[in-house]
Amino acid sequence: MPDSPVLCVLGELVVDLLPVPGADAGPEGTAPQYVARPGGNALNVAVAAGRLGAPVRLMARLGTGPLAPHLRRHAELSGVDVGGFVDASEPVSLAVVGLGPDGSPDYGFHVLGAADWQWTEDELAHVLPARPGVLHVGSISSWTAPGADAIAGLVERLHVRGSTLISVDPNIRPMLAEGPVGEVLGNTRSVVDARLDRLVAQADVVKVSAEDLAWLEQPSDLDDAARRWAGRGPGLVLLTDGGAPLRVARPGRPVLHREPPSVTVVDTVGAGDSLAAGLLTGLLEAGVTSRAALESLPDEEVLALVDDAALVAALNCTRVGADPPTRAELDAARAAR
Repeated sequence: MPDSPVLCVLGELVVDLLPVPGADAGPEGTAPQYVARPGGNALNVAVAAGRLGAPVRLMARLGTGPLAPHLRRHAELSGVDVGGFVDASEPVSLAVVGLGPDGSPDYGFHVLGAADWQWTEDELAHVLPARPGVLHVGSISSWTAPGADAIAGLVERLHVRGSTLISVDPNIRPMLAEGPVGEVLGNTRSVVDARLDRLVAQADVVKVSAEDLAWLEQPSDLDDAARRWAGRGPGLVLLTDGGAPLRVARPGRPVLHREPPSVTVVDTVGAGDSLAAGLLTGLLEAGVTSRAALESLPDEEVLALVDDAALVAALNCTRVGADPPTRAELDAARAAR
């Protein structure tokens, strides 16, 4: 229905250059082979939600270059509403990805002057749908100027209105958050911390990884960290730790743990994004589009949504790159458990 609440995902579009498994680097070892795959936190979350059947609008600035049409097409093929795209004059962001022995990614970014960081308040007002049931923001665009201020302003306005569930994922990329490249973008540790503080204070749901926390605060105890983050404003904090148990924290309640499904991992690119999409899709389907609705949700229902989200992420990890499952694939995997 046209007036039904929509999952809105706001953030960047990134082309991931992923190494081709088994391909050599030429006779002199200097020509490694890569395949260009659509990526970026926002695109991955929107595509995962679209494949799960959620009504989802992707709010993104589509930059220039020969790879841009593929980003749009990738979203469209998964049922994502691209009416939230802004045609931008700046270039598309590029990430060169290396994979560790455990499938974990290492990134080299080429993003200076890219389209993703240039949001204005007018652009956001133009692409926001009439009924944003859930708004998900995060990653590089949420803590990089000049667009970060416009994004934070939108989050604050929707928070005050109270009819939209706000989701935040810091998704820290240290190379872009500090150091020489970060500083060219205007980012330092203190600047990024302040921008994230502003978002987390307005958030209802926060998905944060142990890897993010290692950069943000180096906690000695993840249970304590989850509990503290739930005390910063969110109604639900989901803390991921690779293949270790997920931590679920709600204000004033004990921290809960959930074991993720065991799968054969090809790589973990897009796993956190798939997890977020699974959780937000479940909340939207349950009619949880306000803080009051979230707070009234019993723990057992929250844990059931987390289990489904973890299964979405696990299925993504069984394939190359960010390639989340469809609803049919999720249903089949759930039935097989």
